[in-house]
Amino acid sequence: MSTRAWPSRRTSRLTRACADRRELAGFAAVGLLAYAADLALFTWLRGPAGLDPLTAKGISFVAGCSVAYAGNALGTYRHARVKGLRAYAVFCAVNLAGAVVQLLCLALSHYGLGLTSQRADTVSGAGVGMALATVLRFWGTRTLVFRTEGRVGSWTG
Repeated sequence: MSTRAWPSRRTSRLTRACADRRELAGFAAVGLLAYAADLALFTWLRGPAGLDPLTAKGISFVAGCSVAYAGNALGTYRHARVKGLRAYAVFCAVNLAGAVVQLLCLALSHYGLGLTSQRADTVSGAGVGMALATVLRFWGTRTLVFRTEGRVGSWTG
């Protein structure tokens, strides 16, 4: 009677759980840097620069997206060793989908609900919109851009 099968499965699950936590922590750290770049630029463009909210959000999105790709490619997913423009193109598409979520939140708040203050724009575009878009971006970045061999399905199991 062998007792090795159960411990190895358990060890495998523990190893996978630790790797998943490290991946999530790395993605979150990169995301915080990208969020800070996005938020700072959006706030400046919306305030002192005087741009309209959608233009400001579009510009700040490009800056945040660039920070996120560099951080994920060089940090969180450096082991995935993606090559060529395909990964960057898919990353941009995933982030564009996230940007659409953010812009919809901002447009709904600003134009649909009439909440036109800078604070309301920041909360809807860089708060609520960013939170919803982050979930989409994590899934897309993990499964479509920096996927590793042997991983099937979502990060939840």
